[in-house]
Amino acid sequence: MTRALPDSLLSERRAVRTLTLPGLIRLITEIDDNGPISHRRGSLQGAFGDLTPGQLRHAIDTARALDLVHSDETTPDRYRLTESGEALAEVYDTAARWARARQFPAVTVDFVTRVQHTLQLHSSDQHQSRPAPEPSEPRHALADWLQSNSRALDHADARSSRELAEGGRAA
Repeated sequence: MTRALPDSLLSERRAVRTLTLPGLIRLITEIDDNGPISHRRGSLQGAFGDLTPGQLRHAIDTARALDLVHSDETTPDRYRLTESGEALAEVYDTAARWARARQFPAVTVDFVTRVQHTLQLHSSDQHQSRPAPEPSEPRHALADWLQSNSRALDHADARSSRELAEGGRAA
């Protein structure tokens, strides 16, 4: 028999699933590395040419919902990171550095994949009964960010509730 996971753990796992969306990681790190994205025609799609318009729209909508980006149609900078977005970019950098130093999940892998695998590993590691093999910077950075940004947990819970409700209506 499988025991149900505590609600707090489920919320955290949903939040980590959201925070590890490839489009969201790309959006946050692109703005962090290269500065705000302007209104110039094509600048948004130019920066994310490998993402479909749907993936890019989902990343932007998620970033707005989590208060990670500020968007303003009246200023030259269309999208810029909020304080929470800057802090999340640091979590992503911490996860990538940790993974690169350990060649995790493989020797040659891109930034997004390193961040995804590391944050997913460390979020599940926090709730294992066995002790982690080493103190983990990504685990601490993620836990601190989630504690300071409860909006991510709330957003993940609300999204999950909507998906359950919509799933019940399927014929």
